[in-house]
Amino acid sequence: MHSELITVRTGRHPVVHDLTTTCERFLTGGDGLLNVFVPHATAGLATIETGAGSDDDLLAAVEALLPSDDRWAHRHGSGGHGRDHVLPGIISPSVTIPVIGGRLQLGVWQSICLVDTNVDNPERNVRLSFVAG
Repeated sequence: MHSELITVRTGRHPVVHDLTTTCERFLTGGDGLLNVFVPHATAGLATIETGAGSDDDLLAAVEALLPSDDRWAHRHGSGGHGRDHVLPGIISPSVTIPVIGGRLQLGVWQSICLVDTNVDNPERNVRLSFVAG
């Protein structure tokens, strides 16, 4: 297995950050599986279309489903931070993508995206791991 830990600067606002190009650069060829994992309790990964408003729609859906208010039992951090700890229960902290001939087998409009609503943590680690098949 080939594995690398990268750092992504997400800033101080909820964000959907496209990792697709970074994932493509990580691959060195061959067939197998790429696993992308966020080792954080307050972030997730999604495969969605970006650039056409879907990223903003996803953040709006997260806000509707998990409001950033003080209803959460988990209370440290900024107001509403408890919802950030629920996020990975809904948006998985990992995705696995088939790789054939060194290329991600994503759909035409799919991108691999880090979903981070935690405004208290402006940098995230992401583990990329390629298992050859």
